[in-house]
Amino acid sequence: MAAAAWLCLHAGAGAQQAVPAAALKDVVVSGSRTEQDPDLLPMSVDVLNARQLEEGQVTDIRDAARSLPNVSVARSPSRFSLASGSTGRDQNAGFNIRGLDGNRVLMLVDGIRLPRSYVFSANAFGRDYLDTGLLQRIEVVRGATSALYGSDGMAGLVNFITAEPAQFLPEGKAFGGRASVGYDGDDHGKRVGATLAGRASDTVQWMIGANASRSRELDNRGDNAAPDADRTRPNPERHDSYGVLMKGVVTPGGGQRHVFTVEHVDKSADYELLTARSKPPLAATSVLQSASTTDMRRTRATWEGAWRPDLAVADELKAVLGFQDARSREYITEDRNTAADRVRDVTYGERSWQANLQAGKLLRMEGGWSQKITYGLDYTRTQVENLQTGVTPPVGETFPIKRFPDTTESSAALYLQDEIALGRWSVTPGARLDHFRIQPRQAGFNAAVVSLSGTELSPKLGALYRVDDRWSVFGNYAAGFRAPNAGQINAFFENPVGNYRTLPNANLKPEKSQNVEVGVRGRLQDASLDVAAFTGRYRDFIEDLRQVGGTGAPGNPLVFQSVNLGKVRLSGFEVKGDVRWGRFAGGLVSTPFAYGRTQGKDTATGRPVNSIDPQRLSAGVRYDTAAWMLRLDATHSAAKKAGDVDGSAQFLTPSSTVLDLSAQWRIRPDLRLTAGIYNLTDRKYWRWSDVRGLAANAAFIDAYTQPGRYARVALTADF
Repeated sequence: MAAAAWLCLHAGAGAQQAVPAAALKDVVVSGSRTEQDPDLLPMSVDVLNARQLEEGQVTDIRDAARSLPNVSVARSPSRFSLASGSTGRDQNAGFNIRGLDGNRVLMLVDGIRLPRSYVFSANAFGRDYLDTGLLQRIEVVRGATSALYGSDGMAGLVNFITAEPAQFLPEGKAFGGRASVGYDGDDHGKRVGATLAGRASDTVQWMIGANASRSRELDNRGDNAAPDADRTRPNPERHDSYGVLMKGVVTPGGGQRHVFTVEHVDKSADYELLTARSKPPLAATSVLQSASTTDMRRTRATWEGAWRPDLAVADELKAVLGFQDARSREYITEDRNTAADRVRDVTYGERSWQANLQAGKLLRMEGGWSQKITYGLDYTRTQVENLQTGVTPPVGETFPIKRFPDTTESSAALYLQDEIALGRWSVTPGARLDHFRIQPRQAGFNAAVVSLSGTELSPKLGALYRVDDRWSVFGNYAAGFRAPNAGQINAFFENPVGNYRTLPNANLKPEKSQNVEVGVRGRLQDASLDVAAFTGRYRDFIEDLRQVGGTGAPGNPLVFQSVNLGKVRLSGFEVKGDVRWGRFAGGLVSTPFAYGRTQGKDTATGRPVNSIDPQRLSAGVRYDTAAWMLRLDATHSAAKKAGDVDGSAQFLTPSSTVLDLSAQWRIRPDLRLTAGIYNLTDRKYWRWSDVRGLAANAAFIDAYTQPGRYARVALTADF
């Protein structure tokens, strides 16, 4: 790769000077729970700041993962029916980091945990409870984060940081804001947003922002428009989304700062499920028409306080108290030929309180070394609920149904981290002790339930050595875990007519991991480089609803249960950076690049891990002037090979190279027009995360293709 070769040639050039930190770096909070330069952290961290979000026209979490190595977001087409197929029900399902996805990736907004995904049989709810128009940056930490954040962060975390008034109020400005409009050709989406911010006094700032969008189905390269299972064109959809963010910031002096936040996001989608219609000849139960409506809502209220006391045990204190209510609902109807019509109304909800108290103390010791000690207490309490009602239940069932009892999940944790700095070295040991408890409520549930509790210790150790002002090397070890959830412990379902049932499992253990990462960073005057290699061992993976007994014969029903199964090892590496070639015709020419590769297998069976994405390389050429930015990017995804999956009957995605052309015209410093043409060559291609598990001989394979050539445009004005 030309960029990497250039870096090697310039590694020892003594004339090179380090780029000023302010020109290169953002301050992040996710890697250490305190504001810190990411280049001083002994771990891999990605930051998408406000400028990158705007220039990249990031409108959802799928866009956010587009250029990050070893990161993806699955979004399959909506080809489900009332009683079968979870494909597409969860829309943007959630993040995959280094081969692990689902609830093994911790997702936060301003440090508050977002709801988990929920999947049971044909029902599935994803994790995209976000409006990216309300954000000022996204932070992605790779590798286990349990030592700081507890359960779920086995693969890493994604923290969405919302905007603040100061972002729109330069020094001395009493009122300001931003307005934007945009159009996305891949789903014919139209979006509009506005933010107002003001300085009420020297100590009080306020902000209110709102965004709304309307779109249709995500386009593809299919050409069969038949209204049945043979269809490869997308099912007709309509999506509506809006988000509101209100903040008040009070700084009364003496080092105090208080932030009050209210956030509400509402996303709804209507589907005409043409692919669920039956083909002639019709039987009594044949489906003539089917439609579905989904709705995802999340409301959050948070207070964050900060003080700078002069105490022997702390020179900074932080406190967070947050309440969050998230609800998802799917309503689906089915008009059948002569048999009774069917309706399913499925809901899932999480209502949580989250609290944190954190202290920090900086100690300067004799001999020129120092310690930054961070310690704190976390507490989370969540009410988890689910319900299914409807019309014409399956034979042997009666509505309403709870797939698991309403449950209270709680956790309390103590954590400690010590960053020791001596000369060019910094060493960061840390540990967290979590106690979790899962307490189901028997009321309204027609089966025996079990409770579960446990205690987990998650240690970590990181080290960073600054070779000089340009180069540094780092390494870290971290343990991770994921506690079982309510649906995994107490899933219960019984159909005596169909001769199958699911049973609770009081013996489930938390999933656990051991992760090691080493890396090198280069910060030259004309280039930046990040290289990281990693390996992780994972055990006691929880497999949902595995058959553990029975034959399905009368008197001997099939028995399904969530169980701990398998040991997995994942390893790989990432390279990312930017080479600035110099100025030509008044503009700066640069090459951003990123490459990621992960490999892994289940060490108990020797089979590959299906959730690993193929290796991906992205590289581009960028031209910047004061008034213009022009960028051409190429993204190459390798083919998925038969040896990379645990069964040859799956569809294997071929290799693909996609070109994207984007530009920004800075009409004035306060007015910007951003546009792009994506998949410039109209390439037909698939993404592995979307087709995983799809049969190789599926006749409707083109339904899973990505959009062809499309355009995006947005106009943003600051005032």
